[in-house]
Amino acid sequence: MGWVESLQQAIDYMEENLTEKVTIEDIAKEANSSVFHFQRTFSILTDMAVGEYLRRRRLTLAAHELVSSNAKVIDLAYKYGYDTPEAFTKAFRRQHGVTPSEARKNIGKLQSYNRLAIQVNLRGAEPMNYKIVEKEGFEVVGIKRNFSMAMEENQAGIPKMWMDANSDGTSDLLLQQNNGELKALLGVCADFKDSKTMDYWIAAAHEGEVAEGLSKLEIPASKWVVFEVQGAMPQAMQKVWKQIYAEWFPSNSYEPAGTAELEVYPPGDAYSADYYSEIWIPLKKK
Repeated sequence: MGWVESLQQAIDYMEENLTEKVTIEDIAKEANSSVFHFQRTFSILTDMAVGEYLRRRRLTLAAHELVSSNAKVIDLAYKYGYDTPEAFTKAFRRQHGVTPSEARKNIGKLQSYNRLAIQVNLRGAEPMNYKIVEKEGFEVVGIKRNFSMAMEENQAGIPKMWMDANSDGTSDLLLQQNNGELKALLGVCADFKDSKTMDYWIAAAHEGEVAEGLSKLEIPASKWVVFEVQGAMPQAMQKVWKQIYAEWFPSNSYEPAGTAELEVYPPGDAYSADYYSEIWIPLKKK
């Protein structure tokens, strides 16, 4: 089974269990994927997190039941995973703009989020500049934080981590420590294959002693695919990530190896239209 089919199988599983308690581990298992890679692939292709998709679909179905049946609000709240009617009402209003009682009276409009169907179009895509390289293992130094992958904590926490590093001098310190082959700041995702958590590093390639306040990470020898990214952050990086999973992997005989992945940010104005950066993904044969 190809990874596109596996992803659709996971979506089908979510749809079949919208009124059940399912975990991200259950869902990723349906896609034959690690939690991290399933979350990343899903969010890249759909522009939403797994948890947000489940919330939107459950509240869509709840609204349909509300206006087409005599079901009690408290029963719908419990059916769709809310501990109290108050929590359900708050979430319902956030999505639909009206309360459940107002919806039942046909006051206002409801927002419907339909079932996803993954479709990958490989024709007419913009060209992607990439190369495949073999690289020996190397060391990076930096700071790391451990993020839970439940409720997409990692997706909210990583941008804040970068803001903190840029404002407290950590980014400048790492650039001073950067004496390795990659002349750049690195965003490194690591230790996520079989865990409910992941480590995220802001780091730089470095050989030698580790400065106070920094930690060291070994990047293993790998075959890497290196994609060029041209343009202002974060839009340019997000666009290439989507191309990688929507176009490149489906048409190649490789898949992510499951070890550390890199976003490479060379010195320069990251918000400039001509800024150059890279994405490094370790590969294995399918």
